[in-house]
Amino acid sequence: MRTKREIIYVAGFLVSIPIALTAYINSSFLEAYSSASFVGILYAIASIATILVLLQMPKILTWGGIRRATTIFSLLTFTALIFLASGKNAFIVYSAFILFFTSSSLLFACLDIFIEDLSKRSSIGKFRGWYLMILNGAWVVAQMISGSIIAKSSFTGIYIFSAGFMFLVYVIFSIFLHDYQDPIYKKVPIKKTARYFLENKNFSKIYFLNFILKFFFTWMIIYTPIYLHEYIGFTWQEMGIIFTIMLLPFVILDYPLGKISDKIGEKRLLMLGFSISALFTILIPLVTVKTLWIWAAVLFFTRVGAATIEVMSESYFFKSVTEENADAIGFFRNSSPLSFIVAPILAIPILLFVPSFEYIFFVLAAILLTGLFVTLRLRDVK
Repeated sequence: MRTKREIIYVAGFLVSIPIALTAYINSSFLEAYSSASFVGILYAIASIATILVLLQMPKILTWGGIRRATTIFSLLTFTALIFLASGKNAFIVYSAFILFFTSSSLLFACLDIFIEDLSKRSSIGKFRGWYLMILNGAWVVAQMISGSIIAKSSFTGIYIFSAGFMFLVYVIFSIFLHDYQDPIYKKVPIKKTARYFLENKNFSKIYFLNFILKFFFTWMIIYTPIYLHEYIGFTWQEMGIIFTIMLLPFVILDYPLGKISDKIGEKRLLMLGFSISALFTILIPLVTVKTLWIWAAVLFFTRVGAATIEVMSESYFFKSVTEENADAIGFFRNSSPLSFIVAPILAIPILLFVPSFEYIFFVLAAILLTGLFVTLRLRDVK
């Protein structure tokens, strides 16, 4: 079992590298083929497609098993990256982006099920923390190397380089885990799954808390680079250093926090995480000096809170389900694509009515505080 789990850890790291390398350039790349507003529409289309397919996960896994599904999704993601690198025309680029967004999200959902199946029930927090630390370590590595790749070969080089990692994932699942025994996946109607989340108060609360976290990530990915570059005046090279430091809490804290959650539960740490993230998000509009270490510190502590929320929400949810509940796992994972629909839509009226751009961070802090209030009503999983 341990060897199989280590294979999934390696695969998770390799999958995360392409996602992290492309996360901050996709919008700029797509904008070269369209307007900024149409880029938002593309994200919405890709997110809707992802949600619809995630809701069909039990059927997909029952049809071919999780290993075959993972192999297919990794190959589709590799193909999408190759087409993005070619950039021949707008239609191909748009289609490739939607395929990339959807297939990579499904790939992570499959890895979730592997980890859930290969983890001991008594140590889920520890295993989820270790797994998240590996995934987030890939984000740190990606930020360290992305600037030099773009400088040498522009966006095309990023997509080709990313495709190489995804091909390695395809090879791993083509060669290994032949003896993996799939659990019996429960085929539950979508309406019943949604109703279960709504009727189970703790499930609906942890879903909402996870959605707030994903919303936080989405707004930060979209608006922090704009604010730092256009309003504060940092160069992209300086921002690369800031973002690398900013992401370190996910590597440093994920594993120890996961172990702690197995002993004391998730509620208190969730409260701490939301409090820290909200406090330091409020500070963002108040810092007006162009000092790299100050900005790195502020954003670092927003991610201390976010890392805590991430580990606790993951640990809480996966202590409440089993690997057979692919429907529930798929539904839980739709919070990320859903945030890419809701966040840009909500930002439009806010940017129209707030006095200046930096006020969106006050709004984001207020949203994080709603997470704190919801956490107060959460009950720990025994």
